[in-house]
Amino acid sequence: MSETRLTRVSTDVVPVAPHERRNDGMPLDLGAINAVRVNRSASERRTAALPGRRAVKGDAQSAWLLKAVTCIDLTTLSGDDTEGRVRRLCAKAAQPIRPDILNMLGMSDRGITTGAVCVYHRFVAAAVDALQGTGIPVAAVSTGFPAGLSPHATKLAEIEASVADGAEEIDIVITREHVLTGNWQALYTEMQEYRAACGDAHVKAILATGDLKTLRNVAKASLVCMMGGADFIKTSTGKEAVNATLPVSLTMVRAIRQYQAMTGVKVGYKPAGGVSKAKDVLTYFALMKEELGREWLEPNLFRIGASSLLADIERQLEHRTTGAYSALNRHPIG
Repeated sequence: MSETRLTRVSTDVVPVAPHERRNDGMPLDLGAINAVRVNRSASERRTAALPGRRAVKGDAQSAWLLKAVTCIDLTTLSGDDTEGRVRRLCAKAAQPIRPDILNMLGMSDRGITTGAVCVYHRFVAAAVDALQGTGIPVAAVSTGFPAGLSPHATKLAEIEASVADGAEEIDIVITREHVLTGNWQALYTEMQEYRAACGDAHVKAILATGDLKTLRNVAKASLVCMMGGADFIKTSTGKEAVNATLPVSLTMVRAIRQYQAMTGVKVGYKPAGGVSKAKDVLTYFALMKEELGREWLEPNLFRIGASSLLADIERQLEHRTTGAYSALNRHPIG
């Protein structure tokens, strides 16, 4: 069996990378949208083989897990969130791996942080304050997250309020009805207006793929959102019954590849919901490298929406340094 070798990165695990240049979008190309076809069975076969193609062990595995930390959007999106919880999460984002573990790995001087902290608008200002001086951006979920059914004017106002409070990234939710009814013009216009409301803040378009029924719909929605100016496309809110899956991810990253071929613009990808184990991250890295190339293994083009994932990565790194697994409660996220 052929293998994807994720080479050592111990010399280039770095803090958050700068964003790619903005995606200005392009005119809606309905011909390209209507031409989309996705072979589900082939996609499932392709992704089923990915875990067996991972060949990352020892120091290289530790290095890639540290790289994964820099790609995490450390997230709290619960109804019982408090400012105290958000501030603790921000402290964890700035020091995601225990200093003793980093010291044993010889990485204590690398300034490793998570890619961003993701919160509701209510906590943007507190998160910005807590992260001052760290270089870690705050991402705000917006546009009536998670259902996306608020009045359109309210959605735009929510984006503008989060940007005013200091959010550098906005995770918007599309209106799923536009996809399910094939109203691509409405989805395109909505995305353009969200992009304009974000101003200088980067915009991640959440497709809520578990609600879109087919991989063909996922591919079409991905292309329309990128045509409308999305800087990232993201699988899920984490609140759907089905969130990030490998077949969905393959479909979305191939749409990213198609859009790059059409425009020359690189768009980022963010799986969210259900990515909770360190071994899953390595599979996603293999997918990104094989389909898009090494550039998409950096936080400017790849993010993972997660919370419990960080605890498992820290636990795996501790095992690498001590030879023993510790309980998850020894690795709190905040």
